[in-house]
Amino acid sequence: MTEHVDVLIVGAGLSGIGAACRLQERLPGKTYAVLEARDTIGGTWDLFRYPGIRSDSDMFTLGYPFRPWKDPKAIADGPSILSYIRSTASVYGIVDRIRFGHQVVRASWSSASALWTVSTAHGATFTCRFLYLCSGYYSYESGHVVDFPGRADFAGEIVHPQHWPAELDYTDKRVVVIGSGATAVTLVPALAARASHVTMLQRSPSYIVARPGSDALADRLRALLPEKLAHRVVRGKNVVLGTLFFQLMRRLPRRASLALRKRVAAQLPASIPVDPHFVPSYDPWDQRLCLVPDADLFRALRSGKADVVTDEISRFTASGVSLASGRSLDADLIVTATGLRLVAFGGIALTVDGRAVEPGDQRAYKGMMFGGVPNLAWCVGYTNNSWTLRADLTSQYVCRLLAYLDRRGFAFCAPDAESASGAGRPRPIVDLASGYIKRAAPGLPKQGEKRPWMMRQNYLLDFADMRLGRVDDGVMRFGRAEDRVTAAR
Repeated sequence: MTEHVDVLIVGAGLSGIGAACRLQERLPGKTYAVLEARDTIGGTWDLFRYPGIRSDSDMFTLGYPFRPWKDPKAIADGPSILSYIRSTASVYGIVDRIRFGHQVVRASWSSASALWTVSTAHGATFTCRFLYLCSGYYSYESGHVVDFPGRADFAGEIVHPQHWPAELDYTDKRVVVIGSGATAVTLVPALAARASHVTMLQRSPSYIVARPGSDALADRLRALLPEKLAHRVVRGKNVVLGTLFFQLMRRLPRRASLALRKRVAAQLPASIPVDPHFVPSYDPWDQRLCLVPDADLFRALRSGKADVVTDEISRFTASGVSLASGRSLDADLIVTATGLRLVAFGGIALTVDGRAVEPGDQRAYKGMMFGGVPNLAWCVGYTNNSWTLRADLTSQYVCRLLAYLDRRGFAFCAPDAESASGAGRPRPIVDLASGYIKRAAPGLPKQGEKRPWMMRQNYLLDFADMRLGRVDDGVMRFGRAEDRVTAAR
């Protein structure tokens, strides 16, 4: 049997639950369902279970604006975030709308019916007026795996953080963590608490910023103000400061780089020099900064339970890793924090009137819709700030768009594909120089150099555009039942 709803949300993670809450709030008359490939709520925050997993954004902006974060930890651990997502779904009555075990594999738009037909891996079929993809862009199947020479020779265990075994015991073991990104700097202090020694082996360093795990101002405001008001004030403060710091770093990269290195140098033991271990070859925010709450990485380095080695891997050996410099690292456990794999649209095969929609050929309108693709939005967050800031703006815009269609009697809408051709040269939609992003860039949608085909990394500008700007901006095209076939093409 085919189930029909007005709106079909794909993904029951942080974005999908937020989207469902916004839809209920803004358009209570709409029918909807949430399709989730796995058997539980939480998305990334349920999938990733490696030691120490935590947010690298404060929870006043990573959390939902409509549901205040109550925990004293501003930089929260994974289990706390997962509990927050699940409790939100329960409190807002979303759980009953979720269809678990429904992995979407195909979605086809028909102009004749002005509907999407959505098929799952287990043969279920849904139709909907509007399709909202909230599955992010991380592949849940596997992370990026590097086939290091001699991998099969290693006598110990090799683990990728994305698939961390629950029964893995690393107590008193020698551990080598390969990588220098957010996952690696999270793992090192967490593993050092029980391992005999942990080495972070990096080919090149990243920028690392230490900040308190709690927000002193937030604690004071929550004691003085009503809960929701305190949450709004702290959220606003963090948005403004985050935007300001990002802009300063991008406009004054040399000064920002020097300031970041000085802060790191003040926290390192004498045995670990800043250069080469903490001097990246790129400017701040060419790649995402790594956040370490309460300087836990540096505390682990100062304790002697952890160290950093900057070198290239020659090969794995039976006892560990042989480096290009000739040095060897002994290990009982190797953790390959070598990055994630990105995939557009959750790997769903999309067609519009029988024509395949190739993700890599698409230009993103306001970072969420695509030229000539009707009644579909893709929810992605910021790279320079909290994911949820942009995800929530996108969900609110989708609600505005649906309300506009209803008021004007339109059956569908789609950005004008011809408009995208005048938006300048195509650029990756995820505008960072990280290796895992570069590898995926050809298969991901692109952005342009001009509005509305440019995905700005600026919440304040996006807020004005997506919350206050006109829906009928001259680029978005609308169609009624009698002209939908022509307009959709």
